[in-house]
Amino acid sequence: MAFHEVRFPAPLSFGSAGGPERRTEIVTLANGFEERNTPWEHARRRYDAGLSIRSLEDVEEVLAFFEARRGELYGFRWKDWVDYKSCLPKEEIAFDDQVLGSGDGASRAFQLCKTYVSGSHSYVRPIVKPVPSTVKVGVGGLALMESVGYDVDYATGLITLAIAPAEGEPVTAGFEFDVPVRFNTDRIHVSAASFQAGEMPSVPVVELRV
Repeated sequence: MAFHEVRFPAPLSFGSAGGPERRTEIVTLANGFEERNTPWEHARRRYDAGLSIRSLEDVEEVLAFFEARRGELYGFRWKDWVDYKSCLPKEEIAFDDQVLGSGDGASRAFQLCKTYVSGSHSYVRPIVKPVPSTVKVGVGGLALMESVGYDVDYATGLITLAIAPAEGEPVTAGFEFDVPVRFNTDRIHVSAASFQAGEMPSVPVVELRV
């Protein structure tokens, strides 16, 4: 898939509207009960960057980014200011924020992920676009050093440990991450007159499966 490892200007994604979207198929039976199912294992996020554009300089920056991506053709990174850390927004990233798995004595590769917990239920979201230089990894409660104890593929979110962890040893990580997205339109419509009058353009983006 055509993807550019470049982030949409973070100041222009701040203030945007959006979030996760699920797809649920519902069949209402004759007795009034429902059968519910979903073809999606993971949510798909949608955003609109138009709400954060405040000046004609912002418009010019977005237009340049849009043209360099050829509209919908190339994907790119997006910072979701509501959900971009392995920990709570006001906390500092730590190597034990998220559990990636446990050792079996042979496996060295682990996918970054973030677990969302509510009551007795949880959802594990794969993280495929970690932010460079933010990933911290630990094994068995001890922090490791990048390039010595582990390597990170920042294009896929795959962690490769230098030494396979022993049976049952927890592998943990902390990180910042971006969302892989593309523009969800091949046209951006804005005029200087309408913008100065307070009318914002619509710049929709949608998450990519990568």
